[in-house]
Amino acid sequence: MSPKITDRSPARERLLAAADELFYSEGVNTVGIDKVIERAGVAKASLYNAFGSKDELIRAYLARRHEARQARLARKLALYDTPREKLLGVFDALSDLVAETGFRGCAFLNASAEAQPGSAVEEVSDSSRAWVRSLFRDLGREAGAADPDQLARQLVLLYDGATVGAKMDRDAGAATVAKSVAAMMIDNAIA
Repeated sequence: MSPKITDRSPARERLLAAADELFYSEGVNTVGIDKVIERAGVAKASLYNAFGSKDELIRAYLARRHEARQARLARKLALYDTPREKLLGVFDALSDLVAETGFRGCAFLNASAEAQPGSAVEEVSDSSRAWVRSLFRDLGREAGAADPDQLARQLVLLYDGATVGAKMDRDAGAATVAKSVAAMMIDNAIA
C-alpha cells in the first residue's frame, strides 16, 4: 500500500510507512512509538517534529488508508460503465483487497476497537465511513434507486459484513457472496 520507502526518504514518509505496516498488522495501541521509530530508522524527535504525538501519527496513518481506499475504488470503478455496475464493482474491489497477502480486515474497524470516544481514530473513521456511505448513495441515486439513502445503508452493512467475514472466517470469497446479495438489493431498489 505504501510507496517504496528508502533510507533517503523524508522522515515523515518513513514514519508513515512504518506506522502503516505496524499499526495494521499489530494494532494502534499495541505498537509503541519506539517500535515505529526503530522500524522507520529515524530519531524520536523526528516523530514529534512531523506529527507532534502518537495520536497524530495514528490520524495520519488512517487518513492515508482512507486516501488509498478512495484511489483503489476510483481505479476499479473506472472499469465499469453504468452506476449499477459501479455499485457492484465496489464489491469486486473488496474481493481484490481481501485476496491480498497480509489482509487483516478493515484498518478503521481494527483501530476503532481500541479507540476512546472522541479520539482521532473515531474522527477519521467516521469521515471514512461517511465517504463510503455517500459513494453508495450517490451511485444508487444515479442508478435510479427509489430511496438511495436506504440502499446505501443496506450496502454499507453488506460491505462491512463481507469485510468482517473475510477476516474472521478467513473467507476470501465473502466479497463475492456479498456482491450477489448486493445485486438483488440493487435490482429491488431500482425496480
